[in-house]
Amino acid sequence: MQTDTLVQNLAADLLPVRRLPPPWVRFGWWLLVSAPAVGVVALLFGLRPDLGARFADPVFVIEEAAALATALTGAYAALCAGLPDRPDWKIWVPLVPMMVWLGSLGTQCLDVALRVGPQGLAVTSDPMCVPAVALGGLIPAVAIFVQLRRGGRFRSTHACLCGALGAAALAGAALRLYHPEDAAIMVIVWQFGSVALLSLAAGAVGRLLLAMPARGAA
Repeated sequence: MQTDTLVQNLAADLLPVRRLPPPWVRFGWWLLVSAPAVGVVALLFGLRPDLGARFADPVFVIEEAAALATALTGAYAALCAGLPDRPDWKIWVPLVPMMVWLGSLGTQCLDVALRVGPQGLAVTSDPMCVPAVALGGLIPAVAIFVQLRRGGRFRSTHACLCGALGAAALAGAALRLYHPEDAAIMVIVWQFGSVALLSLAAGAVGRLLLAMPARGAA
């Protein structure tokens, strides 16, 4: 068989391939699905009555902005991590707002310890946080997994961890809108801790699911 004939025969059996949209387009789709989902969860729980006063506090605004930035950069980093043509530095960007978020809470804890003493850092039970973050982050996590499933399998560990962080941080930011706990040590342990725990758990599960062959694949 001649080379030209072989090429023509092979080309005749090829199926059209739909090009994967760029990360920013897929990120927009994720945000379009995720933002209303966490908003509905917040409304179902009921917005805190002092929300207006809390947004007048610059410290609260910084925390919420840092949590939201962690969520957005985490999701975008996940979509970039799955593509081999994207630079490595993009997958580390979420660490910047996350450190601002944690640093703001840590500074408040230090201030309380200096003013009140160690007794001001007492931690009590707050069992609402873990299920609330899990519920709020469920649809964002599924949405980012769908996008990762459509993309490549490059840097899958980083992609799943960043995606899980984005979903959990978005739910954590929404949690502050309806959960009235504002003590910094409690926010670190229960709210930030829930985001970290669920990010690791969802990232591990997502990596296992991402490794599974797609239906119909050989």
